[in-house]
Amino acid sequence: MGAVELSRFLTAMTLAVHIVFATIGVGMPLMFVIAEFIGIKKNSARFITLAKRWAKGYAITVAVGVVTGTIIELQLSLLWPTFMKTAGHVIALPLFMEVFAFFFEAIFLSIYFYTWNRFKNKWTHMIIGLPVVIGGMLSAFFITSVNSFMNTPAGFQMKDGRMIHVDPIVAMFNASFGVRQFHVIMTAIMTMAFLLAAIAAYKLLRDKIPQDRDYHKSALKLTMIVGLIFTLGSILAGDMSAKFLHKEQPEKLAAYEWHFDTQKRADLQVFGVLDEKDQKVTGAIKIPGMLSFLSDNNINTKVQGLNEFPKDTQPPLIVHYFFDLMVTGGMFCLAVSGIYTLTRIVKKWRKFSVNKILLYATLITGPAAMLSIEFGWFLTEMGRQPWIIRGYMKVSDAATNAAGLTGVTIAFGLVYFIILFTSAYVLIRMFRNKPPYKDIEKLEGNRGEAS
Repeated sequence: MGAVELSRFLTAMTLAVHIVFATIGVGMPLMFVIAEFIGIKKNSARFITLAKRWAKGYAITVAVGVVTGTIIELQLSLLWPTFMKTAGHVIALPLFMEVFAFFFEAIFLSIYFYTWNRFKNKWTHMIIGLPVVIGGMLSAFFITSVNSFMNTPAGFQMKDGRMIHVDPIVAMFNASFGVRQFHVIMTAIMTMAFLLAAIAAYKLLRDKIPQDRDYHKSALKLTMIVGLIFTLGSILAGDMSAKFLHKEQPEKLAAYEWHFDTQKRADLQVFGVLDEKDQKVTGAIKIPGMLSFLSDNNINTKVQGLNEFPKDTQPPLIVHYFFDLMVTGGMFCLAVSGIYTLTRIVKKWRKFSVNKILLYATLITGPAAMLSIEFGWFLTEMGRQPWIIRGYMKVSDAATNAAGLTGVTIAFGLVYFIILFTSAYVLIRMFRNKPPYKDIEKLEGNRGEAS
């Protein structure tokens, strides 16, 4: 592979690893704050224990997320020097603010960890957790702004290959900013909820201790309901994204859907296999007029086809497969969480909420949601190709020409493997042979002594 391909591969590998920890960083604080809120409201040692254990696990992942996030920012300069030379001063504000957001989160996270049971008013500790939630979301807010700028650049004038008269606020709040922020936040919280639900389902399938089963049932109920709510939010975000792409990045939408000829009543194609030479799709499920409807809430809307755009500006058509995989994962999570919620709403069905089949399905929602996040990022990043700054700079013009990238890529691959393996090992060891009922009994015992 050449320097461009190696730079793309190394960046993609880094992002694929970082997005795991970034997703946890956005979603987990909200989950343990909600658990603590319920625990205080219901005076439930079970939910307080849930919040404590979730926060304890989060401490590991946030530390690793800092490392992988720092690597990404370094790689922007090392692998994409022309991009940073041209646009670095335009995106400097959100990059700086992302660091500020992390420090904001880290300060309050430290206070949150070390002030359990330190306040007479229990709500005080929970309120300290809110800045952690805000800080995690602000980190996503600012870094996604940089990515949005690459898709819909704004806030500058181009002259002689230089970006001048820069307005960093306009650049940060570019056209795709709002839609992408909403999408990132919704899917991150949805994914975190299903990861925790999968853990609860796994424990319910294996744990026979009655007190622990009650704990895991509480975790399952909370996470599945939150998962359902934010899956619906993610569907809304996806609908908003389709409408935005129709107006602002029609070539991206056309590539997603293998839509080649401009027409009204455009069909939505699900799955299928493409013969790129003849532009023929076989084995697809076609939903008449649905692409037009998704584009503008009207089946008569004219949707631009990919053939209207020059060949050298068309995204790679493999993106359709990532789109199908992303949507399939999301729909699976929606179905499972919807069925679970129904079993909780209808009293005579409640015994089925811990049915083995439903628990095994819930076990799959965790990896399905995280894979959907991964596929979604591959989708949006490859869908922007061949541009690194849409309409201004191509990826091939932005990459480094430095030699030795093969060795660097292999080295980083080993580092990421070690990071992922070590993180998983530490998290497993942290909770192995430490049943939650002991923490619950200890907490209830402390309450009895205090009273």
